[in-house]
Amino acid sequence: MPIYLSPEVPGWSPRAEADLQSAIDGGLLEESHRLDLKQALHATKGDNKELARDIASFAVDGGTLIIGIGEDKENRTFFLAPQPLKGLGERVEQVARSLPDPPLAVVTTDIPSASDEEHGYLVVHIPASPAGPHMVDGRYHGRGDKTKHVLSDADVVRLHERRCSADQDALDLLQQQIEADPLAGVGEQSHLFLVAQPLAARRDMLLKFTSDPQWGQRLNELIAQAHTRTVNEALHPHQVAPALSGDASNGHRRTRGVAKASPNIGPGREYTPSGGWGDENAIELHIREDGGLRLYSSRLSDATKESEQQIIAAAAVVKTRRLLALIEAAAKEGGYFGNWAVAVGATRLKGRRAHVSGGSDFGFGPTARYDEDTYTETTTITWAELTATPGAIALRLTGPLLRALGVEQHFQKALSDPAPDQTE
Repeated sequence: MPIYLSPEVPGWSPRAEADLQSAIDGGLLEESHRLDLKQALHATKGDNKELARDIASFAVDGGTLIIGIGEDKENRTFFLAPQPLKGLGERVEQVARSLPDPPLAVVTTDIPSASDEEHGYLVVHIPASPAGPHMVDGRYHGRGDKTKHVLSDADVVRLHERRCSADQDALDLLQQQIEADPLAGVGEQSHLFLVAQPLAARRDMLLKFTSDPQWGQRLNELIAQAHTRTVNEALHPHQVAPALSGDASNGHRRTRGVAKASPNIGPGREYTPSGGWGDENAIELHIREDGGLRLYSSRLSDATKESEQQIIAAAAVVKTRRLLALIEAAAKEGGYFGNWAVAVGATRLKGRRAHVSGGSDFGFGPTARYDEDTYTETTTITWAELTATPGAIALRLTGPLLRALGVEQHFQKALSDPAPDQTE
């Protein structure tokens, strides 16, 4: 991930010790609102809390901490000070996940020393947090021009209002998708809508992808990245049709992008039934040139033998986790590692109960019935969260629906992530 040093050097990416030394020699390194340099980290409880305050302060606007660079304060210069790398990155990640409230996800990168690969430098990227500001020891922390400070009450209110604005933007995009439902007047099944939009990407983030003559093949390859062994294992045994991999077989150009859809959604996004079984089961993935993703499925419920429409809760969980994997793949494709607004919505829910039966689609479900016709939930996510805790993100997006239906316990594997070690 690039490091912001100044308006003249907005995207510095050190990969070797020589890059660090060159930046020092060129006078490029200076502690700022977005960069802090530390010679070493000591393994004490107090030092862990100080590190947590540093991380929390950067999480307001995003920034980078580099460990292994010392400062000669008298001469106002910096120097390389390689540190033992074993366990250093893990310790920083543990502190970030355990001491700030709410927890933070960071991205760490080792840069070994040329003279001793067991020593070197740790680059810690702290993305701007959508859950910020963050508390450490009961206080919210932010960062000024060069140092951290405790945020005032007014600062905290302002930051919370900024988060609410991003959530509303995501809800507006979701509502647009619901209003454009291609099967709005078809059948009785509940429908699922998922929206993801990068918050600070270039308007042409995925233009090279969507305008490629081989965009259909490239879109298939992108979809495959949402069906890797890691993702499939997290979702096992839940498999719900229609699926992007296999059922979304037709490629179409769409407004400002491209799409893969099941055969019952036509070139103009009109409903095109064939007259056969499963005509009501549609799925579509729309990739926009501005980086936005839209995922739609018309099968969030199905009829039992008694003709009762029951909500397929697994569909919401599975497709949310698939979408998160698609966001990660699209971010890499477009070289964007900033924050995303994500929203999940569902319609035709009122009075319906959920069904859960292993990995199959049918069976007798719990008796809790949903008491509203529409469900919506939004969140803003960082690159670090996306790569480290997709299960927790999926829980934020689908948890309220699952709890209302009484089925959250059936999806613990898909909605959780490996727990970090505890740090004092």
